[in-house]
Amino acid sequence: MTATNALARPTRRPLRTGTLLLATITTGLTAGVYVDWSNTIMPGLGDVDDRTFVAAFQALDAAIMNPLFLGLEFTGSLLLIALALVLHIRSGQRAALLWLSVALAAYLVSVVITMGVNEPLNQQLRSVTEAASDADFAAARALLDEARWTAWNTVRALAALTAFGSLAWSLVIHQRR
Repeated sequence: MTATNALARPTRRPLRTGTLLLATITTGLTAGVYVDWSNTIMPGLGDVDDRTFVAAFQALDAAIMNPLFLGLEFTGSLLLIALALVLHIRSGQRAALLWLSVALAAYLVSVVITMGVNEPLNQQLRSVTEAASDADFAAARALLDEARWTAWNTVRALAALTAFGSLAWSLVIHQRR
């Protein structure tokens, strides 16, 4: 090892550690949101009338469209996982690469499901602005396709949890080195 490498190593390790830690935290938060929707929000909304369902879902959907969730958690997780993987590849620290790769693949699955299934269904319900009668609210609720939305949300929750678990294990491996 050259003197330059010996000096550079202490500055790289905190960057790798910090990036991996932030990736783990943000991915865990995102997974928690998906799990919460599967285990509490959708079952709770499933028990209400159509008018309440539409109003509540639209309000929750509007609330989640914020920079903290969309920027830091949803998008930030993907970028941080990818950066952690790149930093570990560049450092020659290969022990965590498998788990970082699993985390990236699993998180990408959750993003594809979000953009390919859940978000288009959300958009359909978002487009309803003129519901007035009970029939209008029933039709609006049907646009979401509750069973499909919930099933795919559960799959993306499992994918995000897989990413979170893989990142947590990567952090353990990284700290052992």
